[in-house]
Amino acid sequence: RDDDDINDVASMAGVNLNEESARIMATNSDLVGTQIQSCKDEPFLAAIPLHKRILETAKKLGVTDVPAEVVTFISHATQNRLRTVIEKVTVITQHRMESYKDDEWYEQATDVRSQLKFFEQLERLEKQRKDEQEREILLKAAKSRSRQEDPEQARLKQKAKEMQQQELAQMRQRDANLTALAAIGPRKKRKLDSPGLLTIGGEGLSMSGGSQAGLGTPSSRQYARQKITRVNLRDFIFYMEQEPETCRSLLLYRALLK
Repeated sequence: RDDDDINDVASMAGVNLNEESARIMATNSDLVGTQIQSCKDEPFLAAIPLHKRILETAKKLGVTDVPAEVVTFISHATQNRLRTVIEKVTVITQHRMESYKDDEWYEQATDVRSQLKFFEQLERLEKQRKDEQEREILLKAAKSRSRQEDPEQARLKQKAKEMQQQELAQMRQRDANLTALAAIGPRKKRKLDSPGLLTIGGEGLSMSGGSQAGLGTPSSRQYARQKITRVNLRDFIFYMEQEPETCRSLLLYRALLK
């Protein structure tokens, strides 16, 4: 017994084996009694076409035999590379879609959209001014009663006549549209309430199957909408410009030419 007491290292260290066993069973109780086995290693790419492609490339370098392990390794490397590319491009797309308008730590320095709208408005006003000048010239030509046979004057008169006919047709079309809208009556607003909910005086009357009724809100079951990240060609070009392997590649130049 003296030898057992001396060799009982757990007791000397103050460790209670029964308590430790109970803790292990409590924390990993779902794993107790389960059998774990390795799953089958399935390649990411089709093995036969990939093997043919590797053999074609290997024959050019003097290699005649390529084992199946090499094909599996290249397939997994391709899967890992593709996953890395997708992750990086997704981060780039998310950064592009971020909006800092409501962030108190950022202030807007330039607004390109407002500048473009301003330039479009200037072009619209300039076009309207030129149209007014041309219209005045055509109206003066149409009112002139010169007896000289001038082909330019005749052309202006014909163009003024066509312009007046076009304006008259537009006015008739506008009047016809207003008459049709007046005959149809005011447009009814679409009900935005979910089916099975009747709104009366600002209160919701929920009716389930026609047998139950009660005041309340619409159904609490709301499905979370999955956020979709859409990657465009500009994001992929930006990724290739940042990567050392693709910043000088032919694929990047082809993408820039599109």
